[in-house]
Amino acid sequence: YMGIEQFNQIVNYINKMDDTYDVIVCGTGLTECILSGLLSQEGKKVLHIDRNPYYGDESASLNLTALWKVFRPGQQPPQYLGTNRDWNIDLIPKFVVASGQLVKILLKTRVARYLEWKVVDGTYVLQVKEGGIFSKGGPQLFKVPGNSSEALKSDLMGLFEKRRCKNFFQFVAKYDPAAYKPGQPRILEGVDLDTVSYTHLTLPTIYSVQISVVAVSLKKK
Repeated sequence: YMGIEQFNQIVNYINKMDDTYDVIVCGTGLTECILSGLLSQEGKKVLHIDRNPYYGDESASLNLTALWKVFRPGQQPPQYLGTNRDWNIDLIPKFVVASGQLVKILLKTRVARYLEWKVVDGTYVLQVKEGGIFSKGGPQLFKVPGNSSEALKSDLMGLFEKRRCKNFFQFVAKYDPAAYKPGQPRILEGVDLDTVSYTHLTLPTIYSVQISVVAVSLKKK
């Protein structure tokens, strides 16, 4: 059902639209927004439309009212949850490497203006531990160390692994992009940063993904 006022608003909006466009992009998801932005940067006349009453499609962030309309139509959010301003719920949280190509695309197409960025506070792994005299066994959640101090305190690694992990964090902390000129080999403590691979780092297996991300960050700077 559509009220007469809403109908008139739509008619007035349509009357103001141009008759011809170079490209029509349907949907306002992340991919569609990037595509629309790139085409606009190339001077194309783009009509960007969405059937949903909110922006972002499957990547949208919704307040309480919008969330209930999508998943519980015809119902109202409980009052004890508070007001819309208290909530901003991501349908699909996104993980983006800080210095990756995607960030550059989002900035170039100005899609970044419609995104809210947050640094990852930490990563966690679930492991099954054997019970001891003073501890219970079973699945437990552990934080993956993010600095040398956490590495020494972590229960995920043995004594020697903790030391190797601590040394790695200290090694990364010494890296300074400003210390290298364009075209100059980037050597840090005898390690070629442009060719070193994860297999040469001899770190605990829990870092197989995290170290790959760090390597990408070093490479892109």
